[in-house]
Parts: sequence; structure tokens; C-alpha cells
Amino acid sequence: MLGPMTLALLGTGLLGSAIGQRLLRRGQSLVVWNRHPERCAPLLAEGARLAQSPAEAAAQADWLITVLNDGPTTASVLLDQVGAELNGRGVLQIGTIGPEQSCALAAAVADRGGRYLEAPVLGSRPEALEGRLQLMVGGPKPVMEEALPLLKLLSEAPVHLGEVGAAMAAKLALNQLIASLTHAFSLSLHLVQQSGVAVEPFMELLRASALYAPTFDKKLQRELAGDYSNPNFPTAHLRKDLQLFINAAHSAGLNSEGLNGLVQLLERSTAAQLDGLDYCALHALTAGQTAAATPG
Repeated sequence: MLGPMTLALLGTGLLGSAIGQRLLRRGQSLVVWNRHPERCAPLLAEGARLAQSPAEAAAQADWLITVLNDGPTTASVLLDQVGAELNGRGVLQIGTIGPEQSCALAAAVADRGGRYLEAPVLGSRPEALEGRLQLMVGGPKPVMEEALPLLKLLSEAPVHLGEVGAAMAAKLALNQLIASLTHAFSLSLHLVQQSGVAVEPFMELLRASALYAPTFDKKLQRELAGDYSNPNFPTAHLRKDLQLFINAAHSAGLNSEGLNGLVQLLERSTAAQLDGLDYCALHALTAGQTAAATPG
């Protein structure tokens, strides 16, 4: 069990707010900040304290937990706004950013006297609330050992994957599979339906094959109903992470050109008003000329 500490949570979106609720419900002292303060309200109702700035939050905390939208935002908040308050504090960076961005951030935090771990997760709000996130760690092992009681509040079995950059690479690799599997299943589902094949016999064949992935059933009813509301992971974030994967693959000398069409498809989600909906809303885009212009 984590001893008495004060934790600062910077970023209270879908995942960040669930992480905050988990920490509060496990008896931790939490100070929170979001550029839109109203988004902190559910956490304040459970006992968190509101900071007016990232630096004010950091000044009260032993560890800073960042769950922000992207790399540039994370760097701006930590380096430009927290700044000198990083000295002597640990940073647990959970938001998905590029491996190179994470390495640069780690170096900048160290220059300011802080300790840095990247800790991206697989899972979303339900898993965060239950402490069952699949948590990947990149960074020095001694820093991970120091953070382990905190990590174990969020994940049953945090996995150390190597130095900074390694966990972010693994996270992007997993999210690329989310995008590719969802896209592939969506196309297949559309084709069998438009060919007059009943969905359940097709699914029975798929489930009995080596091609099956549980995510197909997880998203099936949403796709059949065209209901992409109440997302745990929105389409805009999937698009962002897929582009980060392509950037990382390019840096590694890999050929990722097969993903370019999927990125282009996901870029249409903004005009289709799908960005804030569940990522399986790309099913509306694969429908081609029958795609809905507005969410189902």
C-alpha cells in the first residue's frame, strides 16, 4: 500500500479523471489541475483539491501524474508551467506521446532536478477505476522501484520494458493494432452484410478461426447499432496515435506506407463529427457512400 503522499494530477479527461478517482478511493491525497477547471468537478466532489496552475499543483506533491493530450502539450505544461517545481519530484507520464518526444522530455525533466518515468497504459476508464490497467514502464529501474507502490494502485502487474522510449514504442505498437484490427473487421462486417450474409453465422465462423480477436465482439453491437456514444477512447486520439506510430516506424527505418490510407480515412472523422465518439466510429467511414454524416 502506498504510504502517505500527495499526488498531483495534471489532466482530467476521460482517462485522467478515472485515474484520479481510483487514487482518491484508495485513500490518496490528490491535487488536480486542468486548463478547463470545470472538468475537475467530479474529482473535487470526491475530495481532491483544485490547483490554479500546474506549478501550484506540483508544489504540493511528491509525484506528478500527467495525462495530457499530446507531446507538445505535455512538454509545455511540465517544462514551461511547472518548470523549477520539478526539482526533487517524480513525474509519471501516462499520456501517449512519441518515443522521441518522451526521451526529450525525460532529459529536460532531469535537467530541472526531477525524475521521469513514462507509463502508458492499455485499457480505459473501467480498467482504471478497478486498478486493472495494463501499465508499461520506460525509465531507470531504481525510479520504477521507487514508484512501484503508486504504479500498483493503477495496475496489478506493471511491466518494465526498458529505458525511456521503450514503453511508448510498445504502446504505439498496441494502438496500431487497435486501429488496424478495427478497420479490418469493419470492412469485413460491411461486406458480409451487404452480401446478404447473416451476422451471427459469420461471427461463429470467425470465432472458431485463428483470425478472431476479442475486440471484434467487444465492438460488434456498437457497430451494428451505429451507436458510438460514451467513448472510453475517442476517434481523434486513435488518429493521433496512429500518426505517432507511423512517425516512430519511419524513424526506425520501417515501411509503414500500408497505413497511410487508414490515416487518411480517419482524417475524415472531423468533418463527419466523429472525433469525440468511440474509435469504432470509423465503421461509419468504411461504409463509403453510405457513411453517416452525423453520429448514430
